[in-house]
Amino acid sequence: MLRQYELVERVKRYDPGADEDALNRAYVFSMQAHGSQTRESGDPYFSHPVEVAGILCEKKLDCDSIITGLLHDTVEDTVATIADIRDLFGNDIARLVDGVTKLSQIESLSDRAKQAENFRKLLLAMSQDIRVLLVKQADRLHNMRTLKFIRNDARRNRIARETMEIYAPLAERIGIRDWKDELEDLSFMELQPDARSSITKRLAFLRESGGDIVGRVSSELIRTLAEKGIEAKVSGREKTPYSVWRKMRRKHIVFEQLSDIMAFRVIVGRVEDCYQALGVIHGHYRVVPGRFKDYVSVPKPNEYRSLHTTVIGPENQRVEIQIRTPEMHEVAELGVAAHWQFKQDAATDGKQYRWLRGLLEILEHAEAPEELLENTKLEMFSDQVYCFSPMGEIKELPRGATPVDFAYAVHTEIGDTCVGVKINGEEAPLRTVLKNGDQVEILTSADQTPSPTWESFVITGKARACIRRFVRSLEREQYVRLGREIVEKAFRRDHRDYTDAAVRGLLPKFHCRTMDDLFQAVGQGQFTGRDVLVTAYPESNGGVDPANRMVLRNGKDDKGEFAVPIHGLIPGMAVHLGACCHPLPGEQIVGISSTGKGLTIHTTDCDTLENFVNAPEQWVDVHWEANAEEEGGHIGRLLVTLANRPGSLAALTGVIGRGQGNITNLKINERAVDFFEMQIDVEVSSVDHLTDIIAGLRADPAVGQVERERG
Repeated sequence: MLRQYELVERVKRYDPGADEDALNRAYVFSMQAHGSQTRESGDPYFSHPVEVAGILCEKKLDCDSIITGLLHDTVEDTVATIADIRDLFGNDIARLVDGVTKLSQIESLSDRAKQAENFRKLLLAMSQDIRVLLVKQADRLHNMRTLKFIRNDARRNRIARETMEIYAPLAERIGIRDWKDELEDLSFMELQPDARSSITKRLAFLRESGGDIVGRVSSELIRTLAEKGIEAKVSGREKTPYSVWRKMRRKHIVFEQLSDIMAFRVIVGRVEDCYQALGVIHGHYRVVPGRFKDYVSVPKPNEYRSLHTTVIGPENQRVEIQIRTPEMHEVAELGVAAHWQFKQDAATDGKQYRWLRGLLEILEHAEAPEELLENTKLEMFSDQVYCFSPMGEIKELPRGATPVDFAYAVHTEIGDTCVGVKINGEEAPLRTVLKNGDQVEILTSADQTPSPTWESFVITGKARACIRRFVRSLEREQYVRLGREIVEKAFRRDHRDYTDAAVRGLLPKFHCRTMDDLFQAVGQGQFTGRDVLVTAYPESNGGVDPANRMVLRNGKDDKGEFAVPIHGLIPGMAVHLGACCHPLPGEQIVGISSTGKGLTIHTTDCDTLENFVNAPEQWVDVHWEANAEEEGGHIGRLLVTLANRPGSLAALTGVIGRGQGNITNLKINERAVDFFEMQIDVEVSSVDHLTDIIAGLRADPAVGQVERERG
């Protein structure tokens, strides 16, 4: 643990004008406030805020941020108040501590809605002062470093998953690479310990068998560039175990198929030298097609700039090379912290914060906190493509984005009224996947409204949130109209005169705020028209008040929960999950209505859908409910090739079990001298859960091949 004078010396070393007295007072105040409190590791609790302050010092943050790090838990965990902080340290530090405190208080609750609400508050606090995020990230980083001391397995897993899904992507977005790498690796260690161990051992074996290959490749690159008059510093590093595993997961390959597990940085003096060095490297080594990216002329949203290329380099090794200037390197390593100016307020008007404003727009359109969490995850996890408007404006979009995503990125109104697109001057379908450098012209019409089918192919969270908002309003209008007709018909059948005044007084009994809310509930099948009638006129029901017997009827079971967690189902219709594609929460789905069978749910890429291309009237727009993953019990089918040797089957079942999967069926399709081919049904919560299990299996040496089986 850092001592008081050591912390002050660290800050003064990079900021001689720092308020030494305030730092000393904050250190003493925090130590006295936490008193004899201890952490689960047994260490004094005060060691945690001191370590958080030390992590912030490493990024050379301003004095107020360091003081906030020291004080960030005092209001939540001690008798200190925000008023105490304001009196002793001023309004700015009180505001920062308050921002971090509000997040931490909600974060302690494990409910998914609370986690989403926590993230909503984080976005709002970040929009006012980005230092709230920096302190929160440092707090999370130290908590992850001490995660092993938490005895509760479920709590450790929840914290690690939340870190992987929210805090690591945020660290990447603010450009602090080492925080991102460490958060990912510590989460990976908890969530996939077997896969991480296997990859780490294989990397160590390659390191030992190859000797000092990083040094040799670096030396040859320096020599090659020097021969052409370019002075450069070259450093190399292995990719992290998590980045290796993520690539295996994304490309559906095993470890032996990976070829570029080393990355080299070439630091040159000027921007012009970057392109000259690139020319020399491309002229000297064979280039891997499709692996060149120019982030110098088109920086990433977090202002990261560098030239990326992959070549078959020295010693016939496939290596990734990043070429940048010292200034670019500083931004790449420190992100937003590289731009910090002492004693100036952290503004959020720069280019590096455009992504934050995008998340805030999603916040405005999301109906529920869970939907916000889902859409912002989409927004943060994606790699980028860069497209141009006809006027030359650049729009950064996630890889796989479509013209509809582009339209909503320009403006919500442009997205809502989009009718067509021209890509590079030629008309194209709206579901076309955009590529780097495409010029996109959106065609609009005042008569156009968002199509529910767009949700099946859009990628960005903002587009999905806007489309869902429109679909919800459209559905509401239809249900309100249908519900009113049902109620009026029920009154006519009983020879009663329907009036709004007679029904308005019933709203409290149905727990509805407005007439439209009641009609919507009737239209959705939650109540019947007769329920409304006999509530108004109990004598129509033999004098029995129906309030004691009314139940929801829209496909829910006796516990009040949806039997199938899918939104858009027709009330009362039988629902089946397609055995041809085994759809899982997280996948885009569509329903096919068939006489006598009800509604069958398929993934949007299921081959079976080709049989219904000419029957659009049978297609029903549906999507998974926000709580679908929590329902659990979904089956994913795997086709696995397993080495025929002792312990292989135990290794396979061990990986699935530790990945929280449950094997419900196992069938051996083929048996040979050296391998088994088997079909395994695994009970999982979502498509991401199944993908994690597949990646874990691929990392195990006993597994030769594993794929998700269709059909």
